[in-house]
Amino acid sequence: MKRRNFIKKTAAGITAGIVLPTIVPSTVFGKSAPSNKIQIGQIGFGRIARSHDLPETMKYDIARVIAVSDVDSKRMKEGKQFLDNFYSKKSSIKNYLDAKMYDDYRELILNKDIDAVIISTPDHWHAQPAVEAALAGKDIYLQKPTSLTIHEGRVLSDIVNKKGVILQMGTQQRSSPQFRIAAELVRNGRIGRIHTVKIGLPGDPAGPEAAEMPVPDNLNYDMWLGSTPEVYYTETRVHPQHDYSRPGWLRLEQFGAGMITGWGQHHIDSANWGLDTEYTNPVEIEAMAQFPRSGLWNVHGDFMVRGMFENGVEMLISGGYPNGIRYIGTEGWIFVSRGNYQATASDPVAKSESSKALDASDPAILASEIREDEIHLYKSKEQHGDWLDSVQSREEPISPVEPGHRACATCLISHIAMKLPGKLKYDPKAEKFLDNDEANLMLRRPSRKPYGLDHVKYI
Repeated sequence: MKRRNFIKKTAAGITAGIVLPTIVPSTVFGKSAPSNKIQIGQIGFGRIARSHDLPETMKYDIARVIAVSDVDSKRMKEGKQFLDNFYSKKSSIKNYLDAKMYDDYRELILNKDIDAVIISTPDHWHAQPAVEAALAGKDIYLQKPTSLTIHEGRVLSDIVNKKGVILQMGTQQRSSPQFRIAAELVRNGRIGRIHTVKIGLPGDPAGPEAAEMPVPDNLNYDMWLGSTPEVYYTETRVHPQHDYSRPGWLRLEQFGAGMITGWGQHHIDSANWGLDTEYTNPVEIEAMAQFPRSGLWNVHGDFMVRGMFENGVEMLISGGYPNGIRYIGTEGWIFVSRGNYQATASDPVAKSESSKALDASDPAILASEIREDEIHLYKSKEQHGDWLDSVQSREEPISPVEPGHRACATCLISHIAMKLPGKLKYDPKAEKFLDNDEANLMLRRPSRKPYGLDHVKYI
């Protein structure tokens, strides 16, 4: 158990005898001086960055986001404007910050003034920049899912741990009190021995046909595709050019696996927390799913996944269950969900569909207090603030890389099971399927040069 207080930096003393010009703003000195801040670079300025990651980070005085990178120059410029306007308003000083822009995130990572990065890119661009940032000694806030493949996730976790950098996964449900309370009650036996956990998770709809379009001048489409195969450009495949609404890539298997990883990592990570299975995966997995027969979008729709952990706990995941997590034990059940919380306005589930944040078979279960001698889980008030806390203290954050990788891996083997018939046997230690070459071929994907972890120089 880790308990940490936010570390407050004291104001640096100013050398006696130096006369300071009155035109220099007071914010340049003392505890608010830029030199006392965590200097951050934002990689990817899209829907999640502008509506969630940046606002939730920049509200902390210790953070100073000084750079933005995006392969879409329009979004990159809007990101700079977003940062410059925020700090001008906060400091009441015009042009207080002149945020740097990078059309190649690797140049941002090489900037020695930057201590940490936030990665809010599409799913197929998570692992590579995170690995490269770790190799450069930068601390990382990484949006989920952790990786596009299990191979990528293993490489990332190993590099982060080898380099000793702080990585916080964007699985912010851990910082919502109801998920911690539910997990503590389960871990402390309030509903007896757990035998089943049911996870409610929606699928995605089929999409329209989408004809080829000219690539916008402001988009480096080749780099946007990254390690994935070359395919024609259409706006429905990428992101909207005129707003920041939900992008089409979320519903394309080339760039992810759909809702099983998109929201699945949130719920599976939270369930693992309560089940004490954060560092393992199911040993059996089987699934069925519907996939679109026409249209551009091709991720799963309705589905059912059944997994079995080595300890005998069964994990069931389906859109047929209420959105959230239901722990079922020999002496009752506990249900937990986000309630009325939405990370962004375009979250795919309406607030009213998961409005009850915490429920139980008996109200007395929720009223039970956790004694001092029982299990107390890590307590965080907010995910981004907890990351900044860890950057300063160098202690592990609430959502570190290995549990993030394991939660994502469960999503990914579920997706593989959707594609293959029958029950698959999985070895969580070796991270391979048993006696199934076809399934093992799906643990990684070929990388299109010059992108992907196969083409990263490891130091």
